Amino acid sequence: MSDPYNLPKRTTPHWGLYQRKAFIEGTKGILPPFNTDPGKLEELAHEKLSAGGWYYASSNAGSSLTHRANREAFYRYKILPRMLRETNTRDTTTELFGHKISAPIMFAPVGINKIYHPTGELSVAKVAGELDLPYCLSTAGSQSIEDVAAVNGNGPRFYQLYMPHDDELTISLLTRAYKSGFDVCMMTLDTWQLAWRHDDVATANYAFYYGIGAELGLSDPVFQKRLKEWGIDPKKDPQAAGRRWIDNVWHGKAHTWDRIPWVRDQWKKISGGRPFLLKGIQTVDDAKKALEYGCDGIVVSNHAGRQVDGAIGSLDALAEIGKELGSNPEFTILFDSGVRSASDIFKAIALGAKAVMTGRLWIWGLSIQGEFGVRHVMKSLLADFDILMNVAGYPTIKDIDRKALKWMPYGSSYSEGSKL
Repeated sequence: MSDPYNLPKRTTPHWGLYQRKAFIEGTKGILPPFNTDPGKLEELAHEKLSAGGWYYASSNAGSSLTHRANREAFYRYKILPRMLRETNTRDTTTELFGHKISAPIMFAPVGINKIYHPTGELSVAKVAGELDLPYCLSTAGSQSIEDVAAVNGNGPRFYQLYMPHDDELTISLLTRAYKSGFDVCMMTLDTWQLAWRHDDVATANYAFYYGIGAELGLSDPVFQKRLKEWGIDPKKDPQAAGRRWIDNVWHGKAHTWDRIPWVRDQWKKISGGRPFLLKGIQTVDDAKKALEYGCDGIVVSNHAGRQVDGAIGSLDALAEIGKELGSNPEFTILFDSGVRSASDIFKAIALGAKAVMTGRLWIWGLSIQGEFGVRHVMKSLLADFDILMNVAGYPTIKDIDRKALKWMPYGSSYSEGSKL
C-alpha cells in the first residue's frame, strides 16, 4: 500500500498515502470517519440533514433529466490505461491564473452552506486553504466575504458573481472580494432565477425568505444603505432583509451580452487586470462569444443539472468546446457539473478542462461532520486521483489528453449507487 520508507521525490504531497493511513489505523481499531463512496456518502448526508437542507442540496431542475445526462456523459467515456510508464515521480500540480495549485481540483461555488452545517463556508474555505486547492465563494454565501477570506489563509480563492441589477451593489461586492484576496471573478450566467425544483417548491424551501443565510449581503455597505432606504431593520425583521437580499441576487431579470463589457471592465479596474470568466457556458457558439467579448475563460457548467431540465450533459458540452478552443493558451476552460470521482476529474481534464470543480461531494462531507467531513472527503478524492494516475500510467497532468479516452456510445445500461 505504497511503501512510505522509500518515497521518490515529488513536487506535490503523496496524496495516495491517505489510503495507507486508513489501512494502518485499521489495525489499531481506528476506521475512517465514514465511507466516501458517492452513493453511501449521499445516504449518510440524507440521514444527517434537515428536510430543508436535504431538499436544497439534492433538488434538480424538473425531472432531473439534465442531472442524469451529466452522469451518463461520464459513463460513455472510458479511460485507456497505459502500462510500464514512469509514474513514481508523478506530479498533480497545475498552474491556474498564476497560482500553482496542488491538483487540478477546485471547490465549486455553493450558496448558503449554513443549512448544511452551522460553520457554513468557513469550514470549507479552511480545508481548501490547507490543501492548496482553489476555493470559490458564491454571492449566495452565508458568511461574509471577509470572514471567509480570513480562514482561507494564503489559499487561492475566486469569487463567483451573481450580478444584481444594482450597479453600485455589484461594484461593492467586487471591491470587497478583491480586497479580501479573491483575485479571479467568475460571473454565473444560468441562475438569475431558480429553476422549478419540485421538492423545494412543494416545501416552500427557500431559506433566505426565512431570514437564514443572507450574511454576505447583510455585511455589504451598499446593501446596508439600501435597507435603510427601504426602512428595513435586519435585526428586527431578518425575513424582510433576507428576502430583499436574495431578490437582488436571483432577481428573475435576465442579463444580456451587452452587459458583459461593463462588468468585465469594472472587475479589471478593481483588480488591476485579473481574470474574468463566464460560468454556465454549454455551447461552442457561446464559448466563442465569451472569447470575443474579452473574457479570460469560461466554466463549462449546467449548474449540476439544477437549472435547465432536459439539457445536454456538461461533459458532452466540454468535449465540443475543448476541441474548438482548448488549444488557445489565452483562454482557460474550467469544468463543473456531475463530478463524483477521480475518474470523472481525469475525463474532464482529458477533454480540455484546465481544472475541475466539485460541489456535492464536499457538501455531503460538510453535512456529515463539518470541517472534518470536508477534509476527509477531499483528501480521499485527492488520494483517489493520485492513485488513478499511478495505476493508469499517466505521470503528469499534461499527459492526460484526448488520447487517454475512448468514447463508447453503446454498452450496458447506465447505473450507479449515487442518485445525485
